[in-house]
Amino acid sequence: MSKVEDFLTAAEEKDIIKAIKTAENNTSGEIRVHIEKVTEKPPMERALEVFYFLEMDKTNQRNGVLFYIAVESKKFAIIGDEGINSRVPDNFWDTEKELVLSHFTKGNPSKGLQLAIIEVGNKLKEFFPYKSNDTNELSDEISKG
Repeated sequence: MSKVEDFLTAAEEKDIIKAIKTAENNTSGEIRVHIEKVTEKPPMERALEVFYFLEMDKTNQRNGVLFYIAVESKKFAIIGDEGINSRVPDNFWDTEKELVLSHFTKGNPSKGLQLAIIEVGNKLKEFFPYKSNDTNELSDEISKG
């Protein structure tokens, strides 16, 4: 299971996209998942590059969250924009990262991602509740590099 194509089944991808849609249903926050084959860079550094490449820093309230995975490099990071980063507890991202990694080691990355996406969505809802004029600013699809 080292190729990007083999990391998640089509059904698992749909389940993750469904989790993103569910999480974003109650918040103006935006959640993305990006999967690529390898990176030579530290995961947070590469995640930040992808974050800017996907224009996640351009959300109205700066409340985008990226789940970044480099499959063959076995690297993973979660990065939040300044709007959400300034509000969550210091250990919040580490807690979510551990949740995901615990499922990665059990061979069920989809489950870990779904659970963490829902938890991040709940935190986003707490600080950035949905308003009737909110629009989905970023795609819910999984991006691949």
